[in-house]
Amino acid sequence: MQHPIRFYDKPAGGLGSLHGTAKALRSNGALPALKVLPRLNQPGGVDCPGCAYPDSPKDKAVDFCEQGAWAIAHEATHRRATPEFFAAHTLAALRQRAEWELEGFGRLTAPMLYDRASDTYREVAWEQAFQLAAAALRGLDAPQRAVFYASGRSSNEAAFPYQLFARAFGTNNLPDSSNYCHESSGMALGSTLGVGKATITRDDFEHAEAIFVFGQNPATNHPRMLGDLREAALRGCRVVAFNPMLEPGLRSFADPQSPAETLTGRGACIASDYFQVRVGGDLAAISGMAKAVLEAEDAGAQVLDRDFIARHTSGFEAFAASVRAQPWQQIEADSGLSRAQVEQAAAIYMTSRASIATWCMGLTQHEYAIETIQALVNLMLLRGNVGKPGAGLMPVRGHSNVQGDRTVGVTNRPKPEWLAGLQRVFGFTPPAAYGLDAVAAIDGIMDGSVHAFLGLGGNFAVAGPDTPRVLQAMEGLQLTVHIATKLNRTHLHPGRVGLLLPCLSRTERDEQAGGRQFVSVEDTASMVHASAGRSDPASAKLRSEPHIVTELARHTLADGAGPEGARIDWQAMGCDYSVTRGLIEQVAQSAVAGFEQYNQRIAQPRGFYLPNSARSRDWRTASGKAQFTALELPQDTIMRRARAQYGDQVLCLATVRAHRQYNTTVYRDTTGEVDRYRGVHHTRKVLFIAAATMARLGLRDGQLVDVHAASPDGIARQCNGYQLVRYDVPEGDVFGYFPELTPLVSPALMARGSRTPAFKEVPVLLKPAG
Repeated sequence: MQHPIRFYDKPAGGLGSLHGTAKALRSNGALPALKVLPRLNQPGGVDCPGCAYPDSPKDKAVDFCEQGAWAIAHEATHRRATPEFFAAHTLAALRQRAEWELEGFGRLTAPMLYDRASDTYREVAWEQAFQLAAAALRGLDAPQRAVFYASGRSSNEAAFPYQLFARAFGTNNLPDSSNYCHESSGMALGSTLGVGKATITRDDFEHAEAIFVFGQNPATNHPRMLGDLREAALRGCRVVAFNPMLEPGLRSFADPQSPAETLTGRGACIASDYFQVRVGGDLAAISGMAKAVLEAEDAGAQVLDRDFIARHTSGFEAFAASVRAQPWQQIEADSGLSRAQVEQAAAIYMTSRASIATWCMGLTQHEYAIETIQALVNLMLLRGNVGKPGAGLMPVRGHSNVQGDRTVGVTNRPKPEWLAGLQRVFGFTPPAAYGLDAVAAIDGIMDGSVHAFLGLGGNFAVAGPDTPRVLQAMEGLQLTVHIATKLNRTHLHPGRVGLLLPCLSRTERDEQAGGRQFVSVEDTASMVHASAGRSDPASAKLRSEPHIVTELARHTLADGAGPEGARIDWQAMGCDYSVTRGLIEQVAQSAVAGFEQYNQRIAQPRGFYLPNSARSRDWRTASGKAQFTALELPQDTIMRRARAQYGDQVLCLATVRAHRQYNTTVYRDTTGEVDRYRGVHHTRKVLFIAAATMARLGLRDGQLVDVHAASPDGIARQCNGYQLVRYDVPEGDVFGYFPELTPLVSPALMARGSRTPAFKEVPVLLKPAG
């Protein structure tokens, strides 16, 4: 069998990114995307749907990356999934197609209704679609039978009426993509700093003396961040990476906008220091850094910001006692780093007068994710690295408006202040009890307590755990409604009434009765800005997300009548988005600071900033101060339990994303490139594994294996025919691609407190392929 690896010995970015961008345009029809790209992430232009990394605060002629170009090219593709296409393809046949093939069929063009007799989707009129959905929802025996899932790519103008629809219907069952990714970040930051968002802006990267990058691969997932890291490194800032995999993009980067770097192939060094922690070892590594800081202070080095700790924090003594009690032997064993390495990282931190810590799902998708991020907050508080220039914490989010959706109410755990605002503005009492999160929704779909599923974008079942069982269970639902631009695997398992409703993409012109519309989104640094599509719609039968949401609500809730006699003007929100923004402003008055004069301020070239209380050292916590958290290194872990149940041959699988991918969306590269920087070609069925692990298990590089889940619930789960690839990773850890390996994940594997699936801590057994 041909080995799939061609090791990449060049810097990230550079000519490779330029070639990749050209391939994206060639494979999807260049002209439509070329019209959009010059306006991407520009004032008055289109916000990139590819990630939530902040736009540049300065004028830049080009502020998009290769991944953004692929996202736009696929959105602007000339390919169409028409009613004729669906008539010719049964869902049983489409289920045999790979993820990239489903993506490659192109844009949906008309509303579709599942026909069980022929096992195909058939075109349906919009009015009939709304009536069918409304009748099914009204026929439920309780509002809690319905789930309203939201992907983070929808705009504020779609998300707000969506959450209003769910609550007027009578439920807080509003799971969202945050449940799958950064829920742990929000909870950890909220409990310690009083706000669950980044405390820095993109400007702060220019003033940091050290940047600590945990559990993320910017070159693949948010490449524009590499530009900021490159500029920081060139001016002498230390960039310190903690990652189990040696990611080429964190070591060297050639800016595609730099002719010298691109033409010579010589990139700038990004990470001055690189620490290969074990999977899940970040909690021990961060705790060890804090221990080293305290030991240096005890030795007389005066490295703590005593004034900040005294004036702005609570719980220091208990925290310090817990860290001092942690033995170095356990820190080394749990982190996979030596004491000298941990102290080296701590020394960089202690000499920096302004430090930033960033992270992604390498920290959030573990059992002890909240504790890990709390430990990171502890470390930053020791030297006052919150609320001053060049210092702070940033969870780097993926979906382009996942943070904005939360801000405007899409959550299963609404704050009382938000519910009070809804009651004040709309005149009904919203439900107060928490609703279902994503994992609870999965459980409800499988146990039969959930009867209806509405999806505002996303690929719900594939993005979550236990995919095959969830997909099968969705076929038993009374109603499935998917609002989407393209086909994905979750759409192929409709309920008894199965609707597929095609919407405009962000790049397309949105004409409503109220005139031409634009939408707004919030990035990971709390900047809210406008996005206005100008391209011709892919089909005359497409409708905007706000229009579809408000029409579903209007038909379901008796033409605008809400509970308790409330009247909600859904049509106004659907045809004039300034009405929606005005309503957000009214509801947010007592719940979210910063939405004053929303319609006026969103017209500013770069939008406006939503204030972050922690950034101004205003601590909205129970103690009124930033909170240190006393933590112990855990003894009872997913992996220890699995090895006790299944034996010492259990390995820890962490799922990762490839370069030709955006979340569950997999792009097809005609040259066979799958994951440029890791060197993978022609197949996604690979497992990255250390030579020592293969030797211990009697396996060899290139061998085909079947991957069996060592699940706590004892249910057999497996993925077959994966090729082993020798890679520089810690012994006992293996890595493979999301979402193909999500079938191995039991819903019982999740982060404590946040209930985020532990996609990066999956116990597995490898067996030679049958």
